[in-house]
Formats: sequence, structure tokens, C-alpha cells
Amino acid sequence: MIEKTKQGLKRIRDDNRATTDAIKLQVKVLLIDDDLRLAAMVRDYLGDNAFDVTVAHNGTDGLNLFNSRAFDLVVLDLMLPDIDGLEICRQMRTKKDVPILMLTAKGDPLDRIVGLELGADDYVPKPFEPRELLARMRAILRRCRKEAEGRYQIMRFGQLEIDNDALEAHINDRRCNLTSYQFQLLQILAKGAGRVLTRDQIMSQLQGDALEAYDRSIDVHISRLRSEIEDNPKQPRRILTVRGVGYVFAKVQE
Repeated sequence: MIEKTKQGLKRIRDDNRATTDAIKLQVKVLLIDDDLRLAAMVRDYLGDNAFDVTVAHNGTDGLNLFNSRAFDLVVLDLMLPDIDGLEICRQMRTKKDVPILMLTAKGDPLDRIVGLELGADDYVPKPFEPRELLARMRAILRRCRKEAEGRYQIMRFGQLEIDNDALEAHINDRRCNLTSYQFQLLQILAKGAGRVLTRDQIMSQLQGDALEAYDRSIDVHISRLRSEIEDNPKQPRRILTVRGVGYVFAKVQE
């Protein structure tokens, strides 16, 4: 009897541990859609597939939730009653690098193109099969996971190598003399290679207090970084200035 009780308690502990692990593994999703019936259906379906879904029925609430909580993925309806979905996508992209999947009932493909250009990772047209939505979400998360894993590998851009584990950069086997902030700045630019980053976007990703409160201080750090990684800092080929906007790290540098 005692042995059976012990075995029963062990099974309960194992079940509780499995339940706790499952909760930890749940993907946190923010769903922004004003269709109450559709949102409830999607929330229940994703919940059955180990997703923790928070629902907002307008853009204002959606942005407030996005700014105050941590989410792994956003599912965003393009047509909302208060704020245009494209504007919400734009605002989200200036603050956090969270994957965004758009839901759109609009027939004009231009809206989808604009959404992707603003930073959305994918879109699903309405009406849709829940299984397709789930498959698209999982595909986005797989891509993001691979990108996150790649952050700890060596990134190569022509003769420039960025070793994220050693926190070092090399050009033609010469170690670049970079401060920790300059290296972090280089990482931010390189991980967004080919994408224009505003000064605000760069500063929001930099940690610590090395930067002043005014955005022009970033130019000083860019200048010092160029002096280490550019063949000719006055004619840069790696870190390019986009006047009036910010900077872009060139994907092809040779």
C-alpha cells in the first residue's frame, strides 16, 4: 500500500512537472483583431496548440499591451476601427523586434506589400484556415529561432569577421580596437544588415549610459567605429549614412 502511494505521488509530481514545463514552453502571442467571433476562435485554436494568446480588439489597446508586456509574436489585423494596421506595424517596428504576421481582408495586394515593407514578417488573407495560420506562425518562429542561434556564431562580411562569442571584430586577421559599446553598436548594425536603422532604433537597442540623451551622439560612435573597420573612413563601404534617416550596414562590402 505504501509503495503504491509513493508511485502515485511520483506520477502526480511528474504530471505537475510536465504541466509546468509545457506552460514555460508556451509561445506568448498578441492577437489584435476587432472581429470578436474570429478572435475567440483563433485564441481557442491556438490555445489548444500550446500558444498563450492575449487578445486586443482595437489598435490602441493592442499597442498598450505590446509596449507593456513581452510577446513572442504578434498577429495583427490590417483593418481596425481606430488605428490603421499599417500604422500599428510601423510603430511596433520602431520599438521592438518582435515578429508580426498580418491578417488582411483587403483585396489590394499593395496593402500587403506595404505591410511587408514596413516590417511585417508574413501575411494571411481572410478568410483563412486556422491550420494555415498555425503553420505560418510556426514557420516564422522557426526562422526567428535560427536567427537567434546565429547571433552566437561568427558573422562574416567580406574581410570583416564579427565574433559574437569572443566579443571581437577582425579585418584581414587584424583585431579591431573597439570598446564594448562600439562592439555592441557594430552587432546591432550587422544583425540588421541591409536594413536602414534610425538613430532612435539604434539607441533603444544599446544598453547602458554611454550615449547622451540627444541623438547626434550616435554619430560620434559611428565615426569611431568607422575608423576601425573601414578601409577609408571618409568613404565608408560598410556603414553607410542615409541622410535624414539613419544608417545601414551593407550586406555586400567587397
